[in-house]
Amino acid sequence: MPDSTLLFIAEPQSVTSVFSPLKEAGYQAGLADNLAGAINFIKKSKPCLIFTRPIMQGYSAQALLAEAVNIENFPPVVVFSRTGSADEALKYMELGARDYWLEPLSWDKIKLMLPDEKPASIPSEEDLNAPDKPATGSTGTQGRYQIIGRHPAMMRVLGLAKQVAKSKATILISGESGTGKEMFARFLHHHSDRSDNPFVAINCAALPEHLLESELFGHEKGSFTGAINRKLGKFELASGGTILLDEITEMDLGLQAKLLRVLQEGEIDRVGGVETVKVDVRVLATTNRDIEETVKEGKFRQDLFYRLNVIPLKLPALGQRGNDIMLLAKFFVDKNCTEYGLAPLNFSDEARKWLLDYEWPGNVRELQNLMERAVLLAGGGPIESKHFLNDPDAWMPDETYDPSENDTGTPADQGAEAGIAGSFEVMPISEMEKHLIIKSLGQTSGNRTKAADLLGISVRTLRNKLNDYKKQGLEL
Repeated sequence: MPDSTLLFIAEPQSVTSVFSPLKEAGYQAGLADNLAGAINFIKKSKPCLIFTRPIMQGYSAQALLAEAVNIENFPPVVVFSRTGSADEALKYMELGARDYWLEPLSWDKIKLMLPDEKPASIPSEEDLNAPDKPATGSTGTQGRYQIIGRHPAMMRVLGLAKQVAKSKATILISGESGTGKEMFARFLHHHSDRSDNPFVAINCAALPEHLLESELFGHEKGSFTGAINRKLGKFELASGGTILLDEITEMDLGLQAKLLRVLQEGEIDRVGGVETVKVDVRVLATTNRDIEETVKEGKFRQDLFYRLNVIPLKLPALGQRGNDIMLLAKFFVDKNCTEYGLAPLNFSDEARKWLLDYEWPGNVRELQNLMERAVLLAGGGPIESKHFLNDPDAWMPDETYDPSENDTGTPADQGAEAGIAGSFEVMPISEMEKHLIIKSLGQTSGNRTKAADLLGISVRTLRNKLNDYKKQGLEL
């Protein structure tokens, strides 16, 4: 889809670290290293964002930005540099760049730039209460924000969420990491009267205090070094809709006081501004900490806690949800089989027992990743516990690899160039990873240590990827 595609104009090794979270979030990516290829990709695939180096051999971001006037609906451009300067940032912002970043690229920063999802279907009462099927809430493209479960603890939380979704009350969603707090927040938004308006999320742990204040409330031009333009904050961008303050307990005490005023008065002050701005925003917050204990320790304001905790939603850990584990496991397996074009897979009795006995410290997120791994390793099935690869060193595939040919019989370097730098087709992140890995092995004559360094990943990660490809039938 056009609104779920990103273009990176950079060396592969500088962007591979964000491919996995991009894929998990359902986004596609293109990779280019020259102006002609980038323009071709933009016209054909209509990416929603572009991340580009300032200068590479035979390419400059300045030339790219100059093309913006010739292409309708040219996407926002973020320039990222290894060693930036205020003068360079000013130059590219004046040329039309949306933002200017220093390396490294991170998923936490990228996802703040991504467009919001359009609201989709919300579960009916029958869906939530049917005893013979999972309670499912679907929001986002292709069910990206589904909530699955029929354990009584989950049904209670879903029922309460549905009951209060249309209110203006602030809601505090708590639970261990990986339990699906952001998905519940999106469920609340899309089941509210504000669903046609923006949903804006910001991670309070991802930015230092002075940057977080600017992100939340915006700033005026010249309010601090680097503030070369007025910038609207997340509260203004979410006006009429919903803002999610993720990991709220990581917010600095000084900023907590300013947030309390927003909740009480419904107005903000931009950094460096002199005018008060009214905002109409429904506030949701999440935490994976014991927030009451944090209040007792003096690390979180008690008055802010009371203001946020009008409606508390506490999500159960996956290990406490009984057979929901198998419902979720089957859902993720079916989803990955479809995405990878594989035949449906079932679980062996031994694998079922392992899944139900495991404690799941990483909760649903860990289960999701484990099921993708199992699908890739199980071959024709059934899925067994060994396919969960709990001990990667115990897996003993054939370590031989011929770098002269890839899976198509084409010289590896040539094939990778055709798949990425030549055709500029939109492809799944997993396919792009495969092309980059094959290309790096070709360039290093099969030396995995050098290839891993080139890609910016560990040797173990590279080995696991190659094992996955071998299980898919790729002759390495």
